Amino acid sequence: MSADTTTQGEARTLPSRVRDSFAASVGSIVFGMEDGTVSIFGLVFGVAFSAPDSHAVLLAGATGAVAAAVSMMAGTFLDVESTNDQAAAKLAEARTHYQSDPGSDDQAVRGRLVDAGFTGPDADTFLHIAGKYPDTRLKIEAAVDLGVGDATRQNPFVQSAWMFVTDLFAAAIPVIPFAFLSLAPARIISLLMTLVLLILLGIGRARIGHRRVLPTVAETIGIAAAAAAAGVGVGKLIS
Repeated sequence: MSADTTTQGEARTLPSRVRDSFAASVGSIVFGMEDGTVSIFGLVFGVAFSAPDSHAVLLAGATGAVAAAVSMMAGTFLDVESTNDQAAAKLAEARTHYQSDPGSDDQAVRGRLVDAGFTGPDADTFLHIAGKYPDTRLKIEAAVDLGVGDATRQNPFVQSAWMFVTDLFAAAIPVIPFAFLSLAPARIISLLMTLVLLILLGIGRARIGHRRVLPTVAETIGIAAAAAAAGVGVGKLIS
């Protein structure tokens, strides 16, 4: 009975863990979808205007989509890992500085508190209380002065996994029609499907960034259109 209860508890918490992971990775998700859509849309239409049939477009698009998703996943993992390493190094440096000369560090912090609007006695009270918990004090100072608190640290595995999934999903949208339709109708359906995805992506970007919807949607579509135009231009030039 105890094991069943534990299993049910884990099952109940899984959706919340996924939601938290999604919220923490929203930047990677938006970037992954935009990159996947724009890059593969440009590739697909560049090939579609010079390829002999849908199979050639499907082969190029599917290969490009998988390669791009893996590349973005690896790049995201390395970027997040490097950012975390840099944050850890800054935190270690701040800890060493505090341990070597806590008095000087306290005076510097007191000065910043007074500049921020604290009275002298309030600043002294804060330093007195914080001095009882040096690790917590150091984390607060690092978060405020260095921007490297625990909240800024991200899980590279989670970030890169979301990047891979969303990049691959978005990249597949322009490619799918060429798996089922002949070349001419596949171009039209691919264009329409990609346009719908870009509109939804633009709306999502606007809501996340609290931006105006229409300009954000227009910007998103414009970037993809530029990529498609470049792909078609290169395709015509080579062919």
